[in-house]
Amino acid sequence: MGIVSFKRALWGCSLCIVASPASAQSTSTRDFDEIVITGKTADAGVGGVVLPATSKAKVALDATFIQHETPGQSINDTINMLPGVSFQNNDPYGSAGGTLSIRGFDGSRVSQMWDGFPLNDTGNYAIYSNQQLDPELIGQVTVSLGSTDVDSPSASATGSTVNYTTRIPSEDFHVNVAGSAGDYDFMRVFGVVDTGVFTKFGTRAFISASKSTNDVVFTDAGKIDKTQINAKIYQPIGSNGDFISLAGHYNRNINNFFGSVPLSNTGVNVGTGSGNRFPQTKDERFYDVGNCVSSAGVACGLTAYDYRYNPSKTANLRLNSRFTLSDKLTATVDAAYSHTLANGGGTATAQEGSTTIGGQSVAGYVGSTPYFGGVDLNGDGDTRDAVIVSAPSTTETNRYLLNLGLRYDFSDTQTVRVGYSLDYGRHRQTGELTTINANGLATTPFPSTDALLDATGTALQKRDRFSKAILNQGFGEYRGRFFDSKLTVTGGVRVPFFKRDLTNYCFTTSASGALICSGQNAATDAIIAAAYPNYQGPQNRVFDYSRVLPSAGVVYQIAAPFAIFGNYSKGMQVPGTDNLYNAFYYAPGTTGAKAASPETTDNFDLGLRYQQGRFQAQASGWYTVFHDRLASSYDLETNTTIYRNLGTVHKYGVDGSISYRPVDQLTLYAFGSYLKSKILDDVQATATTTYLTAGKREAGAPNYTFGGRAEGDAGPVRIGIEAKRTGARYVNDQNLPVVIGGVQVYGAKAPAYTLVNLDARVSLKPLGLNDQTFLQLNVTNLFDKLYVGGFSGTSATNALTYAQIGAPRAVSATFNMGF
Repeated sequence: MGIVSFKRALWGCSLCIVASPASAQSTSTRDFDEIVITGKTADAGVGGVVLPATSKAKVALDATFIQHETPGQSINDTINMLPGVSFQNNDPYGSAGGTLSIRGFDGSRVSQMWDGFPLNDTGNYAIYSNQQLDPELIGQVTVSLGSTDVDSPSASATGSTVNYTTRIPSEDFHVNVAGSAGDYDFMRVFGVVDTGVFTKFGTRAFISASKSTNDVVFTDAGKIDKTQINAKIYQPIGSNGDFISLAGHYNRNINNFFGSVPLSNTGVNVGTGSGNRFPQTKDERFYDVGNCVSSAGVACGLTAYDYRYNPSKTANLRLNSRFTLSDKLTATVDAAYSHTLANGGGTATAQEGSTTIGGQSVAGYVGSTPYFGGVDLNGDGDTRDAVIVSAPSTTETNRYLLNLGLRYDFSDTQTVRVGYSLDYGRHRQTGELTTINANGLATTPFPSTDALLDATGTALQKRDRFSKAILNQGFGEYRGRFFDSKLTVTGGVRVPFFKRDLTNYCFTTSASGALICSGQNAATDAIIAAAYPNYQGPQNRVFDYSRVLPSAGVVYQIAAPFAIFGNYSKGMQVPGTDNLYNAFYYAPGTTGAKAASPETTDNFDLGLRYQQGRFQAQASGWYTVFHDRLASSYDLETNTTIYRNLGTVHKYGVDGSISYRPVDQLTLYAFGSYLKSKILDDVQATATTTYLTAGKREAGAPNYTFGGRAEGDAGPVRIGIEAKRTGARYVNDQNLPVVIGGVQVYGAKAPAYTLVNLDARVSLKPLGLNDQTFLQLNVTNLFDKLYVGGFSGTSATNALTYAQIGAPRAVSATFNMGF
């Protein structure tokens, strides 16, 4: 088979429901990454684990592996079975969020991509694992462990990238429905209809919907309620892999917070308050938050963390396409629009009356207290009371994305591509208030749609800002094959131009971002400005960043089936908008008002790959150098994010995996990673406080992980068991015990832990049904291990860190029927 014919065959394979590894990226990168090595394609995997034959250290999981997991599970929990990846799920079913890191890169530094488009928040780059695509619709997920693709439109990827794709609609009419039930009152229904080919042009489509609910796992105070709708239409063009596809998505989560407790051993009771502690036995995980008792219809005003909503609504449209313009020139066009409305946060004690500023009585949100200027909030007939209200932080984002690519084949062995990427995000960050009802919950999960108004008719807000996060990026990449294609060399460059156009409608009163917000009331703003001339009032500032980010890679086929690979890439993360808004405290032109330096990395990978038949393996060593390493931690009590610059940080380690199918009925898989990080300098926190971080490890990342999976398939019965060991994680960057008020409340590390999951499937085909009808059992955390879940580290040794309680054992059963 010639190279050109083989490339066409590759594209034919990429149109299967189980997509090729490269198809988990943008269409431009998918089109470019057709690497052919001694007749082996990049889609050859063992047991659902795939090792893409690229110069980068990548590992992928296909649909067969993904379907082993609990139905509805977050894809971020599924990739926890890959080397270098560490994910702590907040609940067993994937609908309540979690904490992701890859090679010690926290979630804000991991670019999560869906059909080639970034999912990270445009403001703080956070990943929301509970808002991902239903796993039944994911064709494949690929993790690039230490570098991003040259066309990636990401402001956050200083290192790793997670890419997953929506599967292609089937060519035949197909219906699949599934119902699941499990512990914690878990119920889920999923259904999808594939139209099959319904035009003479080969057009096909699918539409799906799912609904899942469960109780929060540690208390009886909250619920989790998730609804998702997806659709995709796919139009092939000709026979060489050209196509146009359009997909749509809607997801709604109405969740309560739960399970985030102080990492302390000294409190009397387990709970989410600052005086509580982490559980020390499995029974203690199930804590009591107290009951909301009201009288005469007046809300009880309960402020417990577990009564707070953490809701979201997300929707997007995604276009992917490929066009052959000539026998040498290929064009790709990807475009998307997404909308997000989400919030999270706590409560505030609102004053029905006014506050005094400059000798005048005014309404407004001053620091942590809203003053309504004469509004009867509790309905008792006067305006003299202090009333607890719901006060979350709300973000509404409209995002527009475009990725254009042109590939030119000079010959069968020499290829160049160039292109342009746009990521234009407009996000409105507000802090509207709403009342608390007699059950202790906010009257509405989305206060921005029905906000409380002060006496002037203004919606009070604890923050009030509008941001534009804009990326314009050019990119180019060369690939050459030499010595009968035994040697493949790539070289690329991306040149991003970032703009952060920020408007703050409040007065900034401290370097940590404290505010006075009038709700854009001009008269009140004039009073505040006259009374506090040193405060920076409402204003607009623009920050620009750009870098030239080169990359280079090599793959050499030593002797089939061995290949050695190496890669270098430079990464960049622009400071998030929350960090940049803190600079508004300083007058324009002063030192404090200068834009924070972008974080950059130099990433090196070198590895060996073996792929043949029933056996595949990969091992890689890596080294990353961080410059201006910016770290952050979230303060639950104040609902603020605290930033710290760790300066230069070196990180290095090894990753590896082995997959082997000795016989058709048995598949074995093992993986492991070791991570070392070293902060080079002490951190100057304030003029009088220095954190002794030099030579220490970064907090929050495990020093090792390893695990594996064994799967047996005996006709109608298939059983799989998987386990993973996660190493200890330092609580702070000084690697010291947590000491508060002279008392050690917790050690230096969260201890290592091991989780085991079990899955089993019984086909009902022997009963005369088809092979798409089966029963599936899933057990997560089989031995009910008590462990510390996700947390973000800190540099201080005298501050509480809040950590999620690790999700307990959960058993669920699913009946799946297809025809």
